[in-house]
Amino acid sequence: MVMGRTLMQSHVLVEMRGITKTFPGVVANEKISFDIRQNEIHGLLGENGAGKTTLMKILYGMYRPDSGEIFIDGRNVSIASPSEAIGLGIGMVHQHFMLVEDMTVLENVILGLNVGFNREEAKKKLLELSKQHGLPADPDAYVWQMSVGERQRVEILKALYRQVKVLILDEPTAVLAPQEIEPMFQALRGLKAQGLGIVLITHKLDEIMNVTDRVTVLRNGKHVATEESAKVTANKLAMMMIGRELAFHVEKTTFAKGKTVLQVDRLRALDDRGVESVKNVSFQINQGEIFGIAGVSGNGQRELTEAIIGLRQSLSGKVTLLGTEVTNRPTHLITKLGVAYVPEERNRDGCIADFSIAENLILKSQHDRGLLTVKGFIPLLTPAAVDEKAKTLIQQFDIRTTSTRSTARSLSGGNLQKMILARELSGKPQLVVAGQPTRGLDIAATEYVRRTIVDMRNAGAAVLLVSEDLNEVLSLSDRVAVMSKGEFAGVFRPGEVTVDDVGLMMTGLKRMESMLT
Repeated sequence: MVMGRTLMQSHVLVEMRGITKTFPGVVANEKISFDIRQNEIHGLLGENGAGKTTLMKILYGMYRPDSGEIFIDGRNVSIASPSEAIGLGIGMVHQHFMLVEDMTVLENVILGLNVGFNREEAKKKLLELSKQHGLPADPDAYVWQMSVGERQRVEILKALYRQVKVLILDEPTAVLAPQEIEPMFQALRGLKAQGLGIVLITHKLDEIMNVTDRVTVLRNGKHVATEESAKVTANKLAMMMIGRELAFHVEKTTFAKGKTVLQVDRLRALDDRGVESVKNVSFQINQGEIFGIAGVSGNGQRELTEAIIGLRQSLSGKVTLLGTEVTNRPTHLITKLGVAYVPEERNRDGCIADFSIAENLILKSQHDRGLLTVKGFIPLLTPAAVDEKAKTLIQQFDIRTTSTRSTARSLSGGNLQKMILARELSGKPQLVVAGQPTRGLDIAATEYVRRTIVDMRNAGAAVLLVSEDLNEVLSLSDRVAVMSKGEFAGVFRPGEVTVDDVGLMMTGLKRMESMLT
C-alpha cells in the first residue's frame, strides 16, 4: 500500500461495465456500471428491488449477466460460480448467513477448501485473523450455539481466511449493540487500510455518511449516481433513492395511559438448547402505548415474544391478555383475542412462500363468512371473494406486485413485510407483537413500517416492539426495556438515560436500580 494516495488515485480492483440482468417480467439491472477500488469502503444504496443485491450476486457468481463485462485488476473475466469468485479474490457475507449450524466455527471456515490442511495450523491461522482484525470468535464453538452477531463475524473471517481482495457485506451492523458498531467500523477501516475494497450494503444513511468513501445509488434497476460520501447529504441520498424527501421523524400523539392490555408476571422460558433464556421477566403494556425492548441478538427477546404469543411453552409465570390468562395456550386462541404477530423471521415464520399473496393474506381470516360458500354441509373458500379482499389489502398497504396470484416468494423484503402487516393489522388488533419489523428493509420500507406501527399505537392499540436497532426503539417507544442475559437490565422513558448507558445495559455492564412500571 502506498501511503498518502488519495481515493481517486486508488487501484481499481473490480470494474463492472454495462451490466444488464432480467428475470421474467422484471429488469433487475439495466446497463449498470460500478467499480470497487483498493483502500475504499463503497456504500451501495437502493430500495428493496432496486437491483443492488442482484448486481452483487452477479459479481459473486450466483447469477450470470445477460450482457455487460466484469474486469478484475483490469482483466476481463467470466464468473460462473461463487467458488470462481472466491478464487478471483471476491467474498460476500450474505444477509442470510451460509453457515452449517451443526459444525464448529473452524469447520465452517475451512469448509469447501480444496487443499489439504492441518487442523491445528488452520486453528492458529483463524485465531491470528480474529485478533488481527478485531473479530473475536471461538474456533471450537458450534454455530448453533452462537448469536446472529457472532455468526456474522464467522462469515467475515471465512472470507478473510480465503484471502479475498474485495469483501461484500450486507447489513453488517444490523445485530450489534451501540458499543459494538464502532469496533466493527474500525475493523472495516483496518481491512481498507490493508488494501481491501469493501462494498457495504446498508439502509442506514448514517453509516454511509460515517464509514464509506463513496456511495452508489440504484433505483428501479438503474444507476442513479455515484458520489463521494463526504460531499453528499442524507436528504440528497434519500431523494436519489426514492425520488422524494424522506420523513426521518415519525410523529406520535401524546401518550395517555389507558387500560392494561398485556400483563406479564415473572415469566420464565427455555431456548432451543434447553437453556433458560427468559428469567422472571415482568412488565405490562397499556392501550395506546409502544413498549420497546432493546438488546443484542440472543439475549432472550425472541423466546420472550414466542412465550407470550403461545409459540413457546413457558416454565413458569403468567401472561394475561385483557384480563384473561393465556399462559401456554395455543397461538390460534391467543390471536383470536385480538393479537397481531409480526415475527422477526418474515420468510420463515411470517408467510408460506409458495402460497399466493391472496392465500397468505387470508391465513388468519379463512373462516370469515364473507369468504365462504357452503356447498351441502361443506364451507369452501370463494376465489372471487378471496381475490377481492386481497386486492383491497394490496391497495391499502401499498404492496407492489403484479398479481394477487403471485407467490409470496416473489416479493421483495419490504413488500413481503407489508403483506404480513396487511394480514395482521387489518383486523384492528388490540395488541401488536412486532419482532425486528424493519430488519433488512430499505429506508422507504422502514419509514412505512415505522409509521404503520405508530398509527396503530395512535389508534389505541398496545404495541410490543422488539428491535436490535436502538434508534428505532428510542424514537418509537413510550417506554423502553433493555434485555440482557434473559433479564431486564433497565426500564425507562426515552431521553431519561444516555445512549452510552443503554449500550452498557445491553452488554450486561450496567443495571438500573429502579425500573418504571
